[in-house]
Amino acid sequence: MIEAVHHVAIIVSSEEAVEFYKRLGFTIFKRVERNRDTVVLLRGYGIQLELFVDASHPARSIPEALGLRHLALKVDDIEKTSNALGLKIGPVQNDWIGERYCFTVDPDGNTIELHE
Repeated sequence: MIEAVHHVAIIVSSEEAVEFYKRLGFTIFKRVERNRDTVVLLRGYGIQLELFVDASHPARSIPEALGLRHLALKVDDIEKTSNALGLKIGPVQNDWIGERYCFTVDPDGNTIELHE
């Protein structure tokens, strides 16, 4: 039976994105250089990220294609967290049950939600 989410895989264009996720508090535990890309495995907050660094991949489309919409990270205080990490955030809103959240993006435009 399913026990938990193992990882989230994200295609990014550069090492700048890897540094972004490190700034969010994820730590690298393995790096695999391949012919077509580099796979960087990170851990943090009980989840694993697989970043596929590939500058030749096509950019995200707007409107969004079917698939993963965003990565949501639980934070204790949106404003303090975004200020401490130097993140530019969108408007803070209330979700379906009244909890506060907002969005930011990584260097490739992948959406990251900060959720209290």
